[in-house]
Amino acid sequence: MSDEGSGSAPPHEESIRRAASRRGVPTDSSALSAHVRAARSEFEQQIERARIEFEEANERINARSGRNLLMAILIGVAIGVVVLGTLLFVKWAFLAFAVPLCLLGIFEFSRALHAADRRIDIGPQLFAGAVIMAAAFAGFLTHWLVTFTAVMLVVIWRLVAQMAARDGRRYGDVVSDALLSGFVPLYVAFHGSLTLVILRQDHGEYWLLAVIAVAVSVDTGAYASGVAFGRHPMAPRVSPNKTWEGFAGAALASVIAGVLLGVFMLQIPIWAGVVFGLAILVSATVGDLGESLIKRDLGIKDMSSFLPGHGGVLDRLDSILPSMVPGLALFFLLSPLSTLA
Repeated sequence: MSDEGSGSAPPHEESIRRAASRRGVPTDSSALSAHVRAARSEFEQQIERARIEFEEANERINARSGRNLLMAILIGVAIGVVVLGTLLFVKWAFLAFAVPLCLLGIFEFSRALHAADRRIDIGPQLFAGAVIMAAAFAGFLTHWLVTFTAVMLVVIWRLVAQMAARDGRRYGDVVSDALLSGFVPLYVAFHGSLTLVILRQDHGEYWLLAVIAVAVSVDTGAYASGVAFGRHPMAPRVSPNKTWEGFAGAALASVIAGVLLGVFMLQIPIWAGVVFGLAILVSATVGDLGESLIKRDLGIKDMSSFLPGHGGVLDRLDSILPSMVPGLALFFLLSPLSTLA
């Protein structure tokens, strides 16, 4: 029989009180509740202080780097998983990622030019970009001919559209519009199509992954070294945040990545890995500075806000797209040295 009317405390409550008494904590219920509330309040204050300190540190990093670092890392990791998953397991699935990404880059570049009072025909630009990328699966001569034809068509389209408008636009602006109309598909679609040219080669998925990985290592090395040690501006009139210390970090990262990927994935000699890394270092740096020069001319910070923490699509592809030119050349020059079966 249980002794419900005795008024004695249950055994587990009694043991809790004895333990609390040994630690000097009040054992009556009201005092114990007050102690629990005080402890909880102190814990919440510590959490709040930690949150504030984290936000302040994050704001300092964001102010130094000019971007939301945490969001940039999360989106960068997500994109990296997609690229790795497609190229390493189902390489043709990379098409479903690369083609829409390049077309989105054409769209945001055209829209940025529109905002700067340049007249670019977005519909023809997207069509030309899709045709150029599709031509990557034809022969090299066909690819070049299709690219040339597509560029000429968008230029002619712009000139005819301007003639039909009859709005008195100045001659210099018309010429600028026509030149930019030809530049957009060359800059985005043609460079993007070279990824597909590399991809359709034997073991091309590994070479494409290596080019992308080294270009990303250039960006990462420059960013980390620039934030930590950056003191001397590299090209202040083009991109004030670029420093020589950042370039040194990019060079070190590119050589290390080139050697590691070259030896263990592409199976080429160490010296060829060094050449691979340095070539992509040059193209990635030129591409980064080139896009910075375009944005400065347009008076914008980012091409768009499609990728939080990164800016626009082209803000992330600025070093990768131009690197496809030496990437393709290096494939033909260095692949004979590879021991890939």
